[in-house]
Amino acid sequence: MAEVFDAPLPWDGKIDSPLTLFRATVREEWIDAFEHVNVAHYLTLGDHANWAFWNWMNGPHGTMESRQGHEYVIVENHVHYINELVLGTPIHVTTQLIGADNKRYILFHRIWKSETDELAATNEVKCLGFNLYARRSEGWLPSVAERLEQILQAQAGEGVPAIAGQGIALKKR
Repeated sequence: MAEVFDAPLPWDGKIDSPLTLFRATVREEWIDAFEHVNVAHYLTLGDHANWAFWNWMNGPHGTMESRQGHEYVIVENHVHYINELVLGTPIHVTTQLIGADNKRYILFHRIWKSETDELAATNEVKCLGFNLYARRSEGWLPSVAERLEQILQAQAGEGVPAIAGQGIALKKR
């Protein structure tokens, strides 16, 4: 079953730090045999936030049709699982743009339990400009590059999260 994404929020030039562009309640299809969100669906939550960010910052071109093939692809993902989520839990995802260049950007999402403000997970994702018609990478359109710079400037005071950029390793404690 294909995941259903929410309609994009309109771009109004207001850039919160961090952004909250995705809210939901934990859905039955995300639950596994252990009665909590399956590990793969933490990526689903991050993907909802990715899509919400992309559609929002492309406003008023918040649909694939209006972007005429100028999209993004995800080339790297890292999820840090912190706290389990169960069916019916209200959640929200905050999004921070932590870096961008002429054809890539990195988002850092924090997945929160909305009622308690407990951090459930983080998801760091690297996106690459991609042309769906040419099936190859491309630089950002000027409007996208401009918005990315605006968002970076608006969120500059947050600093890069300490956990960002870390891979998986066995560390001595």
